[in-house]
Amino acid sequence: MSELPRLGKLPPDVFEEVIYPNLGLVGSEVLVKPNHGVDVGVVSLGDIVLIVKSDPVFVVPEYGWERSAWFAVHILASDVSTSGVAPKYLAIDLNLPQSMKKEEFVKLWKGIHNECRKLGVAVVTGHTGKYEGIDYPMIGGATMFTVAQKDGYVTTEMAKPGDKVIMTKGPAIEAAGILSTMFPKYVEEKYGKEFALRARELFYLQSVVEDALILAKIGLRSGVTSMHDATEYGVWGALHDVARASKVGIKVMKEKLFMKEEVKKVINAFSELTGIEADPFAAISEGTLIATVKPQRTSEAILMLKEKGIDAEVIGEVTDECEEVVLIEEGKERNIERPKQDPFWPIFFKTIELLNT
Repeated sequence: MSELPRLGKLPPDVFEEVIYPNLGLVGSEVLVKPNHGVDVGVVSLGDIVLIVKSDPVFVVPEYGWERSAWFAVHILASDVSTSGVAPKYLAIDLNLPQSMKKEEFVKLWKGIHNECRKLGVAVVTGHTGKYEGIDYPMIGGATMFTVAQKDGYVTTEMAKPGDKVIMTKGPAIEAAGILSTMFPKYVEEKYGKEFALRARELFYLQSVVEDALILAKIGLRSGVTSMHDATEYGVWGALHDVARASKVGIKVMKEKLFMKEEVKKVINAFSELTGIEADPFAAISEGTLIATVKPQRTSEAILMLKEKGIDAEVIGEVTDECEEVVLIEEGKERNIERPKQDPFWPIFFKTIELLNT
């Protein structure tokens, strides 16, 4: 078993050897159990199912309280929405740092309330208090859930050979959005004020709620067969998650990959600053949706996304080569390994060190 990482999600073998064999009393009503790369759990309630997801309450004061609240809600809402069903309910535990002032808490909570209202989500239970030893960004945990008809959802375990693979927005959305928000002066010095303002707006692309619910309209299972948010380890990590969960392979066409110009320039700027080379497709990318879609529905899916201003392309297809992710470039194939480290974290902490000294 590998050692635990200093930061970030635990490696797959720890889940396989420690977590998955020890899940309490799991009955037949648990339709979707915890699995690496699967965004939600699903429990049968008879003719309907409960779809549920838990995550930390992730709050970074430097984002600003409004942005922090938006991000905290959309981390959860995005994962639930990858089921193809809109989130409906939120249970939230806030363990607040002792340094937090009342006026800051009011701004944060009202921001959470406002974003939940926009998404149609009700806060139904929770816990709130101040405790020693708590600090940003992890200030609690939350569970978001919804209900659906028993066959009215998808997970990353449902991709089938022959499905086409769609990517929205391109890679490194979260990496570029956070770097632009946290270090706006450096971005402005590098590319000018107008560009810096555009780059900061990448922050609000860190959600797949709209992407996923648009794709759900072409039919769940009959149209879209799986959806996954490309968080840590980025697009490459997300493709491996889908391949692993569905026990399929994925072939990606190099010429079909795309990247936002703002993302490319931001990643290049911080790689140059830190001296750390970064593959944008391996970088954290909350907001980038990877979806598998039946071939006959792909044109419709792409059109619907683009009509809403969401960049999207078919980048590859699902194969029966179990758990392999292959990149095809100029007729040659090479395996894409699952990234061992997300380049965002070393760049982020090195930037703090360089710009704060």
